[in-house]
Amino acid sequence: MTVILDECLPRRLKHDLVGHQVQTVPEAGLAGTKNGKLMAAIEGLCDCFLTIDAGIPYQQRLSARPFSVIVLHAPSNRYEDIFPLAQAINACLSEISAGEVRHIPDTH
Repeated sequence: MTVILDECLPRRLKHDLVGHQVQTVPEAGLAGTKNGKLMAAIEGLCDCFLTIDAGIPYQQRLSARPFSVIVLHAPSNRYEDIFPLAQAINACLSEISAGEVRHIPDTH
């Protein structure tokens, strides 16, 4: 699966997503692109978008997008706070479908 990490996530996280092709928003050439334009720009570039921005599912119509979204819920966006979620992220990546939004941990 191809995954794009939102700019607000630590770049080191990509090494914890085993068996997936992972790049960051800046690596995709989209640094500084705002959410609405970013969602349109990543169509065709990834199977899943990974973010810590809990507002994205409410700001964007994601069910029609050809990629899935995983929203992480952690005390901060520091690697030390995100790393404990890596196992759950990998499990989710193995079963999530396009247009689907999942929350890790599942708070919804």
